[in-house]
Amino acid sequence: MTQTPNRPVTPVLDRVKIPADMKRLSDAELRRLADELRAETISAVSETGGHLGAGLGVVEMTVALHAVFDTPRDRVIWDVSHQSYPHKILTGRRDRIRTLRQKDGLSGFTKRSESPYDPFGAAHSSTSISAALGLSVARDLGGRGLEGESVGDCIAVIGDGAMSAGMAYEAMNNAGHLGKRLIVILNDNEMSIAPPVGAMSSYLSRLYAGAPFQEFKALAKGAVSFLPPPFQEGAKRAKDVFKHMTIGGTLFEELGFSYIGPIDGHDMEQMLSVLRTVKARADGPVLIHAITRKGKGYGPAEEASDKGHATAKFDVVSGKQSKAKSNAPSYTSVFSESLIKAAEKDDKIVAVTAAMPDGTGLARFMDRYASRCFDVGIAEQHAVTFAAGLAAGGMKPFCAIYSTFLQRGYDQVVHDVAIQRLPVRFAIDRAGLVGADGATHAGSFDVGFMANLPGMVVMAAADEAELARMVVTAAAHDEGPIAFRFPRGEGVGVEIPPEAQPLEIGKGRIVQEGSRVALLSFGTRLSEAVKAAEALSARGITPTIADARFAKPLDREMILKLAADHEALITLEEGAVGGFGSHVAQLLSDEGVFDHGLKFRSMVLPDIFIDQASPADMYETARLSARHIEEKVLSVLGVEVMGKRA
Repeated sequence: MTQTPNRPVTPVLDRVKIPADMKRLSDAELRRLADELRAETISAVSETGGHLGAGLGVVEMTVALHAVFDTPRDRVIWDVSHQSYPHKILTGRRDRIRTLRQKDGLSGFTKRSESPYDPFGAAHSSTSISAALGLSVARDLGGRGLEGESVGDCIAVIGDGAMSAGMAYEAMNNAGHLGKRLIVILNDNEMSIAPPVGAMSSYLSRLYAGAPFQEFKALAKGAVSFLPPPFQEGAKRAKDVFKHMTIGGTLFEELGFSYIGPIDGHDMEQMLSVLRTVKARADGPVLIHAITRKGKGYGPAEEASDKGHATAKFDVVSGKQSKAKSNAPSYTSVFSESLIKAAEKDDKIVAVTAAMPDGTGLARFMDRYASRCFDVGIAEQHAVTFAAGLAAGGMKPFCAIYSTFLQRGYDQVVHDVAIQRLPVRFAIDRAGLVGADGATHAGSFDVGFMANLPGMVVMAAADEAELARMVVTAAAHDEGPIAFRFPRGEGVGVEIPPEAQPLEIGKGRIVQEGSRVALLSFGTRLSEAVKAAEALSARGITPTIADARFAKPLDREMILKLAADHEALITLEEGAVGGFGSHVAQLLSDEGVFDHGLKFRSMVLPDIFIDQASPADMYETARLSARHIEEKVLSVLGVEVMGKRA
């Protein structure tokens, strides 16, 4: 799009600067406010891109929550929080909403440092109930916020997709035991990112199908007082009629929650009535089951297979997204194609994803081999151990998980996979800095936490051809667990071999022969090293460039030769300290190389969480771009730059 789209007319929204302003609005005005808020959200995301569908599905809920409760004293905690754009507009950030997910702009998720209306940050799933319960207990113990403010009601808004994660039930089990006043809103849109899977999805569907009888279930459990007044009398009149009918309690009631619902999450009158009643009467944990529709009110989002989960900038009228064209395939698509090719030749290859079939590229594998691909829901711990079981049963599982989400299943990687030396293949997508989703989605730590495990093989692809080779390497490796990491986005445009061959485990490659200084790259910083070398050649410096390929096991022979043949060795990686460079330093130390004067430097991600920006900007902040590599070479060689030492 070349022109800024026309902004919607929003007379009611214009009167709302902070949620307190909503207290002066009538219920009819709140309904108009919701319509205008939906239009403003669509307009803003059309200019920035981002998570559209989730926010559109909670517009009425957002308005009702802020109208009924007294935020920020009352704490609304959004699970994942990709649905929080309407919340941000209502809480004093409307003037910055068109900076969403941009450098120095608003985060695409809730963020404590951004606003007092964001009491708890999020971006990963299923944390909201635990956080809200902690705040509730702190409140009852006399605790105050970090700024000294009192804590009121605590409300967790959690989606049905997030309810596939065990952490949500751990929190609910604890909440039921403690009996604290806590409000949980189950935002049931029958879809997280991908179509819902699992028994919980089926259970919620059955509750939804039984909606006309929910008032009687509430009556049976003594929760009739929470029903809107019109339902209370009807429920009481029906008591005699249904007294002989067996009405089972819901799962949530068995966990100790008063259950209310399902209600229509887009019906403002229902939402306001239920929330006002709960606010007035709740004395323990309450769960409100609200049925919503992801992408509600915007045709292109409602019609999309993912309901507009994540979009690029788009034209509001047509819904057409303006995605930049690339001459190179994405790393994710290369992984997908390579895995399908491998599966054609080996029927033992299976794939596992944790609710991310599209994001990990496994949707195409699933289309081809439905019986050999498993979407286990938002359940990374289960995904890893499930893959371990598949491996123990003689299959060749590829567990495809984003780096940031693999953190959620780390004990299982250690206990269930590594200790037992089970040949699980970990395809670690979104490695390194990922751009607009910021620190919460960065793949900064996987090299450190994977390469320190005995028997784990850890690879990183320098380009798309190397990734294809690593897929077949992993498929052929049966001696234990193996992992390969690759970034978000497009490759560098190299030719991909039609029949990739497995790599020799623990062997790197020399890309360019040089002298004085060696650049040893692990991952896609290799292309930046090549650019730096081109700039250095103008100064008469020709570095040796090597692609390590493996962080574990290291190519000892190659690394020790680089150290012996050069006065300086610099490692490069897209990961935090404690990763590849640390393993190289340990090797050099053990071999006594430092005793003979080698100049060694390790270029890693800085010890900070880097906020959202473009990937290029983020790597500038991290000082890992070509010019920073050039500066590091000049510095270690003692070459002066513009009259100053580099």
